[in-house]
Amino acid sequence: MCGISGEITFNGDRPDLSAVAAMTASMTPRGPDGEGVYLHRHVALGHRRLEIIDLTARGAQPMVDAALGLSLVFNGCIYNYRELRDELAAAGYSFFSTADSEVILKAFHHWGPDCVEHLIGMFAFAIVDTDTGEVTLARDRLGIKPLYVAESPARLRFASSIPALLAAGGIDTSIDRTALHHYLTFHSVVPAPHTMYEGIRKLPPATVRTISPDGTSTEKRYWEPVFEPHPDRADWDEARWGRELVDSLRVAVRRRMVADVPVGVLLSGGIDSSLVVALLAEQGQTDLATFSIGFDSAAGESGDEYEYSDLIARTFGTRHHKIHIDSGRLLPAIPGTVAAMSEPMVSHDCVAFYLLSQEVSKSIKVVQSGQGADEILGGYDWYPPLEHTARDDVTEAYASVFFDRSHDELNALLRPGYRLDHDPSRQFVHDHQHAPGADSAVDAALRLDTTVMLVDDPVKRVDTMTMAWGLEARVPFLDHEFVELAATCPPALKLAHGGKGVLKQASRTLLPAEVIDRTKGYFPVPGIRHLDGGVLDLVTDTLRARSAQDRGLYDDTTVRALLASPNETRTTLGSNSLWQLAMLEMWLQAMETAGAAQGAR
Repeated sequence: MCGISGEITFNGDRPDLSAVAAMTASMTPRGPDGEGVYLHRHVALGHRRLEIIDLTARGAQPMVDAALGLSLVFNGCIYNYRELRDELAAAGYSFFSTADSEVILKAFHHWGPDCVEHLIGMFAFAIVDTDTGEVTLARDRLGIKPLYVAESPARLRFASSIPALLAAGGIDTSIDRTALHHYLTFHSVVPAPHTMYEGIRKLPPATVRTISPDGTSTEKRYWEPVFEPHPDRADWDEARWGRELVDSLRVAVRRRMVADVPVGVLLSGGIDSSLVVALLAEQGQTDLATFSIGFDSAAGESGDEYEYSDLIARTFGTRHHKIHIDSGRLLPAIPGTVAAMSEPMVSHDCVAFYLLSQEVSKSIKVVQSGQGADEILGGYDWYPPLEHTARDDVTEAYASVFFDRSHDELNALLRPGYRLDHDPSRQFVHDHQHAPGADSAVDAALRLDTTVMLVDDPVKRVDTMTMAWGLEARVPFLDHEFVELAATCPPALKLAHGGKGVLKQASRTLLPAEVIDRTKGYFPVPGIRHLDGGVLDLVTDTLRARSAQDRGLYDDTTVRALLASPNETRTTLGSNSLWQLAMLEMWLQAMETAGAAQGAR
């Protein structure tokens, strides 16, 4: 896991090495173990390294293979790199390191851009062909690793984070009104290629972009899960589906133990992370480090789920770490959490993950997480209402249980300069859910959530908050082969038993019943879900700040009403509406405070 950056010029100028150095330096938390910059004609690459595989200098980046005429910067982990290395060695390639990054270089030389179809893992990379001058950008199938781009006729810059691009300067930081609409409607999800800034786009997941020296480029989407019944699985009953899914997850969990450093588990006590622990124990992992977090209770809401994580730790004999965060640490952590975000995110989970990652990173560099199971296997409460919804009515039904507000309500919230005369969020969801395939309403919703919502909310949240402390998070439920299998599972089996039914039933021989049958939990941070005291003061100061007034996003009357009753108005999914508005403004202010958003270099 690392931070990557680069600049490609199209007008004959040399790349601005100081800009690449600034981008690279801004990502030091993502890669605290080393740095490097590379220049070749019209391309400069930057890299910050987190040492996970091949801890020697041979695994450092930017990685140059002069014999092949290729240079690389790469963020992520290729879990099947050893198998690919053997295959490539048999094809005549020799290796100077034991790093997965070198395997990508050889694979690219052997298969070209189609090498991504051979990679199992999470990745974002840039490869320079020093002979042709072409640069290839690529992102993994489920968008686990980020890649942002700022482009003009004269140059293109890319980086693992928006703050990195801002650090280089020259960015159009005017608000992208479509992205704003998505954030405030689609529950803070901003689908690619949009970001909150007009001058920054993001490479979509499962995409390869090839950029010629003259600035022209092509994009190819190389993977998309198929949410349709598979004819070879037509006779599978619930038990068979359960066995096959757990077997696939076994492989995914085992793959994610590949490292030259210890790998732990973030253990919430829910079924997903508990199952990861159970499968690792089944495979003979001993002395496994597990980590859970808890907060002080507030407003009658419990702040921890230690009862369940303790049970799993005892059952499987893990080396368990309970991390309790008292309320006094929440408020000071909010500015750091926001500053670490590549994009604004509304979930109070962000602060929890930020603080958890800070503590976990003191003792380990890599963890597995149960993130993604709910989106892949229908675990959220907005799926059951769709079970008996007609396919043509899916978007209306989905919006009623997921969208934060209607188009008209949003326009009433925003000042005139930010309003749109059309509804891009509803249109985006409609077009996605009515594309060919996914014949049921549930599958249409799951396809959207798997390939869009999951990418630009939960997965982005985990990557951003863990990498803020140089901690690599691996997500076995997002193994693309597991996702492909789950996509063909009948929706009724996923929704059974209160959601994720097929997984719950298959887990009964592996997990204590108390964990399987418990009420679904969420990452509890009561001190933020209920706004009062210093947190409310921070929200108030943010929305009343001079920069907020100058920007003028929100209608004054609406903001005053929310501030007068800060805990009364919530979105469809229960988020605090005032917190949602404040988080966006807080993020914009954090970018400005860093001095980067002004683009003054």
